[in-house]
Amino acid sequence: MVEANLIGVFEIAEMAGVTASAVANWRKRFPDFPAPLAELKSGPVFAESQIKKWLALRKLAGEGNVALFYDQLASKRGDPPELQAKVQEVVEHLQKEATSLKRPGILLGKVQSGKTRAYLGVIASAFDKGYDAAIILTKGTKSLAQQTLSRVKADFEEFIESDQIDVFDVLAVPDLTPYELARKLVFVVKKEDDNMHRLIELFTETYPSLRQRRVLIIDDEADLASVSGRRVQGLNIAGTISRQIDTFRESVSNSAYLQVTATPYALYLQPEDDVAINGNQLFQPKRPAFTVLLPVHEKYVGGDQYFGCDSENNSPGQYFYREVPTAERDALKKEDRRRLQIDRVLTEKNVTVMRDAIVSFIVGGTIRRLQQRAAGQRPQKYSFLFHTEQQRSSHDWQLKVVSAVRDALIDQAEADSPLFNELLRAAYVDLRRSADTDEFPLPDFDEVKNAVRDALAAGQLMITKVNSDNDVKNLLDDEGQLKLRTPFNVFIGGQILDRGITINSLIGFYYGRSPNRFQQDTVLQHSRMYGARPPSDLRVTRFYAPQNVYQIMKRIHEFDSALREAFESGAHERGIYFLRRDAAQQLVPCSPNKLLFSDVVSIRPGRRLVLSGFQTVSKSAGGKNLAALDAKIRNLNQTQQEATLITVEQAVELLELAYANLEFPDENADDDRQAHIVALEHLSRVSTNLELKGKVWLVTASDRDVARYREEGRFSNAPDTKQQKDAASMHARDIPVLMLLRQNGSEAKGWRGLPFWWPVILTPRSTPTVVFANREAISPSDAPGNKNPRSLATEDVT
Repeated sequence: MVEANLIGVFEIAEMAGVTASAVANWRKRFPDFPAPLAELKSGPVFAESQIKKWLALRKLAGEGNVALFYDQLASKRGDPPELQAKVQEVVEHLQKEATSLKRPGILLGKVQSGKTRAYLGVIASAFDKGYDAAIILTKGTKSLAQQTLSRVKADFEEFIESDQIDVFDVLAVPDLTPYELARKLVFVVKKEDDNMHRLIELFTETYPSLRQRRVLIIDDEADLASVSGRRVQGLNIAGTISRQIDTFRESVSNSAYLQVTATPYALYLQPEDDVAINGNQLFQPKRPAFTVLLPVHEKYVGGDQYFGCDSENNSPGQYFYREVPTAERDALKKEDRRRLQIDRVLTEKNVTVMRDAIVSFIVGGTIRRLQQRAAGQRPQKYSFLFHTEQQRSSHDWQLKVVSAVRDALIDQAEADSPLFNELLRAAYVDLRRSADTDEFPLPDFDEVKNAVRDALAAGQLMITKVNSDNDVKNLLDDEGQLKLRTPFNVFIGGQILDRGITINSLIGFYYGRSPNRFQQDTVLQHSRMYGARPPSDLRVTRFYAPQNVYQIMKRIHEFDSALREAFESGAHERGIYFLRRDAAQQLVPCSPNKLLFSDVVSIRPGRRLVLSGFQTVSKSAGGKNLAALDAKIRNLNQTQQEATLITVEQAVELLELAYANLEFPDENADDDRQAHIVALEHLSRVSTNLELKGKVWLVTASDRDVARYREEGRFSNAPDTKQQKDAASMHARDIPVLMLLRQNGSEAKGWRGLPFWWPVILTPRSTPTVVFANREAISPSDAPGNKNPRSLATEDVT
């Protein structure tokens, strides 16, 4: 029997009250969506009766208009299936699990990885499931709040135009009619006192009927203010914003609470119990009810590329980093002609790296633009971020210095001077190591030079100071990103760049923030170089920072990765181990809120622990110790062909002898010797294999000749070959492996002529995530007699 009534996609959309793109999305998402009866040139046609039955069944199942909002939004934005699945997973959790005052849900993404896109999808999907209002709590800056408001309105534009959704800044809500109150409502709220007070007033006094609505609270950058607090007389007291969020959550009868963050560790490390004084509850800890990890899109560039691939031969990451000397960082803090004479900026020693960074940025951007033209692509605009200080006076001085570099380069380019050619050729040679690929052949030097000269003469290098002195709104484009107004854009930034501001096509980052205490969430959020970056741009990308800052950023990346892996595997449900050595040299628990990142080593299964940045002691000072170590190793591992099982006490003795012949002449280098000993002991003694518990596999090799520095100028950190690592990893299942690799230590390789043993520890594949600290941080406010409060949570995860 032939169906009398045939309908197409547009008729189905009209019947369901959605767009045609939403219907197209249903066909992909729902296996039970009716198959078309025919495929015509105009498109597929369906049986009307089957479509009506399908829509009725979905409605009967409580699915309303079949994801009216999210399907249309996902289709409009082109959300990939992985993201759609995570959005639905979050909403299913919110539907099934009570996200109480103590247990919010968590949407965990990486820095600059598309978290806003994800949580707007969650809002749309929640509206499909019967939620009536959404509160978006943003960081307390006007620029980010405005950026968020614009983003929400752009994503929900069709719904706003059709009177289905309204979006408001909480401080600019007009008098709402009953017709408007019947819509789905979104309020953007800065996490500051006036905004929060207005939100509470809006729901409790102005429109009390809203209290009965189903409300979804999205807490963006949740670790920033939402879990902040103070410590007064030994007691935890929530901050103002935390208390106001709790007050609002209590004022509505039916709410769900989702925290969105890239740095959630303060949320997981809060105390389990309420804190009260005289029976009055002061702080209700917000520990996650569930965690959903946001998928990382294929174009994402983050810490893995900057800090995890820095020793891989074929990775652009091995060329990213160049050290900024302490003298240069100091010279850029404030004007001081004893340190820097600005009229000689192209030859001044104390701005060598900064000058080279600017030249490398122009040359690298020019290479990419020439490659794009050759490939028939539109040349892109590029950006460079200079972010070293918070003080406005420092930004003014840095603006003068960078502008002086630009002006001097213009003059030298016009004269085609030897200095100009020298600077350009040095940058070209450096970039050639990573930028010459089969896909994008490297233009020859003369072509690059001529293009750079033309760009400088045409004023294509623009320098902009970005801080609270600026009207930041005028610096942002329609998508809330810093405008790239010319082919080459240098931004000199302050605190406004800490979170939320997105910078496209960033291929240069000069970072020098060096506080007394490094906070993990803060440093990660400073990492503006993370985000969606084309792989071809990575080949001309460079990162500049003082050595100690670089090493701490690397540690923080490793710590972040270790905890993230624990979340992904579910291991965090068993807990993360935080350990240190006490005065009696025993392993004891360490408060995670007191970790000093300059003294932290993160342990993940199957990873290497290896020192770098050290020098040997002199031949006269280390000869006797070397002879003793040689003899012990010969006695324990005579053949050097196979792994030998030894006790952990023997392993520690070997480690201590090997470390005794090493020293760290640079005070900014990482001296992890003590932490590595602690790690080896712990990993051996907590083994679940009773036969191997308290043991260590020993692997040795001699006649190695690794140089102290790698080709690109960084310290070597790979004394083991791939074959040695693979062989050792076969044994690193239940207990650690200690590899001792005897280096010749010749002066020609940068050493002092003393042979030495270079230890590498391979962690067991079965180990849980562990964080070791050489020592705990002692806050000045914890000192006896100090009555000043100190911060908790994110401000204590140092």
